[in-house]
Amino acid sequence: MSDRIHAAVNLLGRGALRALDVHVESRGAAHLPTSGPVLLACTHVSYPDFVFVQKGAVERRPYVRFMCRHDVWNVPWAGWFMEKMQHVPVDRTAPAGAYLRARTLLRAGEAVCAFPEAGISYSYTVRPLMRGVASLARETGAAVVPVALWGSQRIYSVGRPVDGREPAPDWTRGRRVDVSFGEPLTVAPGEDLTEWTRGLGATLTSLLEELQRLPHHRPRPGEYAPWYPAHLGGHAPDRAEAARLDEVPRSAVRPTWGPIDPS
Repeated sequence: MSDRIHAAVNLLGRGALRALDVHVESRGAAHLPTSGPVLLACTHVSYPDFVFVQKGAVERRPYVRFMCRHDVWNVPWAGWFMEKMQHVPVDRTAPAGAYLRARTLLRAGEAVCAFPEAGISYSYTVRPLMRGVASLARETGAAVVPVALWGSQRIYSVGRPVDGREPAPDWTRGRRVDVSFGEPLTVAPGEDLTEWTRGLGATLTSLLEELQRLPHHRPRPGEYAPWYPAHLGGHAPDRAEAARLDEVPRSAVRPTWGPIDPS
């Protein structure tokens, strides 16, 4: 039942992408195992990121279970669908329930996608990371596939508030979103979770910047680009400004990674 609903929602998602003429290009999907437990650790640059991750993974893992903000379950009908598709509600004030549920899914051989930044980065760099991915992988033995995506931030993301309001969605047709799956990582039984998470931050930064530097994602000369990171020549908030805008849990691991030197 749950997979039939998931398949139907995937079909609707693909239809929406076609209607908006959004092109999703996937690279490295072969790193995803076609069966057995796997934990995807994904950067977070827009609200609909889960749509593009699922689209990129669909040939290998058609039913990815996403860890999402718990308040989505309060939206009429959305909660029913989220529950049927076995997605995982995450309450930052009480995260243990999400951890246990994700652990159960992994032990059942599912693919689970976490967004370890626990929010969208205003600077479009990899912000502080939670240790939950490392802990789940160490406890369950599941491989971790790092994932980065870029292009979706031009559709619906965060940004500097204007008159107290966040940016509205931009439904301009013909957008391109790139999704990159990295080589699988493992967490050894005695491995330090903080150090491992710092390594994950470096890996995600490398994957993300590789996409950000693609010619079709660069701003045009002289273009005002609040959707592009400042250290690469865009006009998004830099890390110092973003630190005042981001809501980051105190337990998150602070960056020792990136941004990579723009030269």
